[in-house]
Amino acid sequence: METVIILVFVFGYLAITLEHNIKIDKLIPALVMMAISWALISLGIDGFTQWFDSAQHNLMDNFGLLPHEEKMHLMEETLLHHLGKTAEILVFLLGAMTIVEIIDYFDGFSTIKNAVNFNSRKKLLWMFAILAFILSAIIDNLTATIVLISILQKIVKERDVRIWYAGLIIIAANAGGAWSPIGDVTTTMLWIGNKVSTGKLFAYLFIPSLLCMVVPTFIASFLKPFKGTLELQESDGKPKNKFSSTMLFLGLGAIIFVPIFKVVTHLPPYVGMMLSLGVVAIFAEVYSNSKFAISEVGSDEHAAHASHSPVHHSLSKIELPSILFFLGILMAVAALESLGILFGFAGSLQETMPMLGTEFHHEGVSDLVVLLLGVGSAVIDNVPLVAASLGMFSEPLDNELWHFIAYSAGTGGSMLIIGSAAGVVAMGMEKIDFFWYLKKISWLAFVGFIAGAAAFMVTRAIF
Repeated sequence: METVIILVFVFGYLAITLEHNIKIDKLIPALVMMAISWALISLGIDGFTQWFDSAQHNLMDNFGLLPHEEKMHLMEETLLHHLGKTAEILVFLLGAMTIVEIIDYFDGFSTIKNAVNFNSRKKLLWMFAILAFILSAIIDNLTATIVLISILQKIVKERDVRIWYAGLIIIAANAGGAWSPIGDVTTTMLWIGNKVSTGKLFAYLFIPSLLCMVVPTFIASFLKPFKGTLELQESDGKPKNKFSSTMLFLGLGAIIFVPIFKVVTHLPPYVGMMLSLGVVAIFAEVYSNSKFAISEVGSDEHAAHASHSPVHHSLSKIELPSILFFLGILMAVAALESLGILFGFAGSLQETMPMLGTEFHHEGVSDLVVLLLGVGSAVIDNVPLVAASLGMFSEPLDNELWHFIAYSAGTGGSMLIIGSAAGVVAMGMEKIDFFWYLKKISWLAFVGFIAGAAAFMVTRAIF
């Protein structure tokens, strides 16, 4: 039965990786493999000889000797445990996505566009790279990429030039997401799973992540597409929303407040995110009411505001397929973890992999294993890779292994355009060709990844 469950996972994973070829959204195989895996566990519960206790993080003794009812009860408890842990991540992401949509509702990101009053290609490159690095640490790398490419489309006319900027935005956004607990889904998973703390994450990963962004951007600034000046697009002539700047800073401030709330109260991050969402929503409703109260009653704008509160509008715009995908993939990985498969795989991996480079203390996990995890995240989705590593390794909070995994999984995805959520969304928005990215951008991402990894090894020796 274990073999069948592994095969279900492999085929589901393959369908997720090939979603662009088979034209089936990745959330579908994720949900199907999750449901089938747990159904097979339930049906074959008496045939399993081992069970992984997630709370204690070790294999249970004498699981095979337990009566059927006790095994079923244990399975239900484990399922509930994993659903709770997964729900923490999903509710957190829902809150963050809604705040970003509320900012967008008030056209808050136009504040950034209005700051561009120069036409030097090199200056524009550095501006977008730095913005991607900072924004992705606050509003996550996926959203930062969407926001910046939307602004790019309003500024740069030529698509051939835009896709070069988009490529560097992907690298910078993924680098920025790695050092912040709210910057990347995988880092958020490690943070919520009590593997990394905000302060240590910043201390270990800020410099490596910065180098991962700076080195490729510096090299790219000497390439032909970033030399000379650009013809900028004219303003679209839309009236400026008087609350746009206020909502931008309020929304970003509310998201930054979440890690502070966790440190002060020791409550899970989603509680702070719900508080932040509530505060932003209050201002959004108040500003929205005052906005259509002073506009003409018969106007289209008034009708739009009257039928849609900003919060309802923003909730209807959030990326629900991503939420369901995370539910499916995290619960499917939990099925493999519960049977002790991941734990066993981790053990064999550590025995067979050559111990190259500096070894991590405790378990002796090779640096090479973590670097391969980074390269692997470019080929296959980094969310299940990190979810699997959470089940494989048992190092304590803030062990350097977790920080290296956060860096590798977060930035390694930049090496292929399908390797990260930021890359996939940029691919969709600008119709970037997979092979164009492979030839033009991948080597830059690889150089940045290696530079950051080397910097991490130096940083690790200091701390």
